[in-house]
Amino acid sequence: MTDEPAPRRSDATRAAILDAARRRFAEDGFRKATIRAIAADAGIDPSMVMRYYGNKDGLFLAAVDIHLDLPDLGAAAPDALGDLLIRRFLELWERPPSNEILLTVLRSAVTDETFTQRAQQLFAEQVAPAVLRIGDPADAPRRAGLIATQILGLALCRYILRLPPVVALTQEQVIAEIAPAIQRYLTSEPPKL
Repeated sequence: MTDEPAPRRSDATRAAILDAARRRFAEDGFRKATIRAIAADAGIDPSMVMRYYGNKDGLFLAAVDIHLDLPDLGAAAPDALGDLLIRRFLELWERPPSNEILLTVLRSAVTDETFTQRAQQLFAEQVAPAVLRIGDPADAPRRAGLIATQILGLALCRYILRLPPVVALTQEQVIAEIAPAIQRYLTSEPPKL
């Protein structure tokens, strides 16, 4: 016999709502997704969505809450940094629920200024601090920004636009192609112009 309390029904309802919201936001985007459709997907009354999350904005923010759990670059072998980061991002982009969350954040950020701030917050709170662990801290924002261009460009082409040559690449091929660029961004000095 365990001393753990049984999960409450409200926890299961919240989880069902978030799962349905992540799928619906990923498929339809923020503007097209409706509370009614999300509730139908979750098998509940729309009033329950409102009860737990208040409105569509509140539900969206809960649905896109993600912790990237990036590797500690300061503790990694210096020549393996690019490989570590691209492997982690591929893991995030290709496994549920993080793949749905990231897809939703990217789609929403490029179509709605309100949600651009969420993407910027994710970058500022989770990506930039990982890069601060190596190299010159004053140069970390430049390096983190360049890494974001590479990762987001890959995500756009592979998961949203689904460009056939990019989709056809195996994970190991993506790693072999992209890791050196990320490694260079992580360890490069600013160009002297």
